Amino acid sequence: MYDRAALVHAAQAAGDHSPSDTARRLKVARNTAWRLWNGRTAPSAAVAAAVECHYGVSAGQLVKRAAA
Repeated sequence: MYDRAALVHAAQAAGDHSPSDTARRLKVARNTAWRLWNGRTAPSAAVAAAVECHYGVSAGQLVKRAAA
C-alpha cells in the first residue's frame, strides 16, 4: 500500500510545499504530483526512482505492507 505521507513529509522537508513544487522537482505533470500527494495513485518505478534521487525516500519506504 502506497504511503503518501512519506512522500509529502520528504517533499516538505526539501522545501516543496505543494504538488506543483513536487511536479517541477520530479519533472512530472502537475496532476500526477497531485495524485501522488493525495494518495490517488502510487508512483511508477521511474517516479519512485526520482523520489529517491531528489528526496532520499526509497521505494520501500513509499510502500507499506498491508496488515494481514
